[in-house]
Amino acid sequence: MRLSKVEQGLAYAALLLFSLVTILPLLLAFFTSMKGDDEFSLQAIRLLPLEWHPGNYVRALEMGDWLTYLKNSVWVTSIALTGSLLFNSIAGFAFARIAFRGNLPIFLTLLAGMMVPAQVIIIPQFLIMKSIPLFGGNDWLGAGGSGWLDSYYALIVPELAGAFGVFMARQFYLQFPKALDEAAYIDGAGYLRLFLGIYVPLSGPLFATLGIFKFVGVWNDFFHPLIYTNSASMRTLQLGLQTFRGEHQVQYNLLMAASLLISVPIIAMFFIFQKQFIRSMVASSVKG
Repeated sequence: MRLSKVEQGLAYAALLLFSLVTILPLLLAFFTSMKGDDEFSLQAIRLLPLEWHPGNYVRALEMGDWLTYLKNSVWVTSIALTGSLLFNSIAGFAFARIAFRGNLPIFLTLLAGMMVPAQVIIIPQFLIMKSIPLFGGNDWLGAGGSGWLDSYYALIVPELAGAFGVFMARQFYLQFPKALDEAAYIDGAGYLRLFLGIYVPLSGPLFATLGIFKFVGVWNDFFHPLIYTNSASMRTLQLGLQTFRGEHQVQYNLLMAASLLISVPIIAMFFIFQKQFIRSMVASSVKG
């Protein structure tokens, strides 16, 4: 059914309003990053800076070892992203295309994990990381040292799989007809060949969507690096933002400048994979 010109105009106006509301935080952050240090002592609140200070971005980069923070964030995010796509897609394929005993109960148990906040399991997870045997000075019983704490293992391993990723992968693979599997079995293909030869080439939208979610989640993660690391050499970009938070004041202009800079990869990744993202969100919401 075609919309009238009035209805189309109202739809475009609503979309424009929604877009403005969405982009408003970025504009506020940008205007704040351009303000001078003395403007924050004024009682009057202004949207635009009294004087524009683009040099704040240079000042922000000069405070802190940002190359180290960037290296840590890129390394952790890259490995976590690759491992997450691998393990989540394999698990989702198994739940969707392989009929094994306990398939549904195991999957429902996995989904129950999505209802548990990360803050609830942080203490047992911390103790597990600390008690990994033969790492960080620990003996074979996991005592005497720090285990995986303050290392890449603690930042990467917990991010290698997740209930949400398995759920999305399962919903995506359910949309394909059973005839696709039957044809492969007739040709003598097993589960591994079926997955690698047929489903992986069709998983571009799924990988793009899971990749965006995982990239944003790991790149922006502040909570877990704060708990698991304590040395400056293991800080990520999000921990590096604490450079601008002093004991008595916060340098909001430099904080906003650094925040915008480290947000550029996220924005770029979404624009690159937005078509695949939308396709996968539609496909994952339909059960075949």
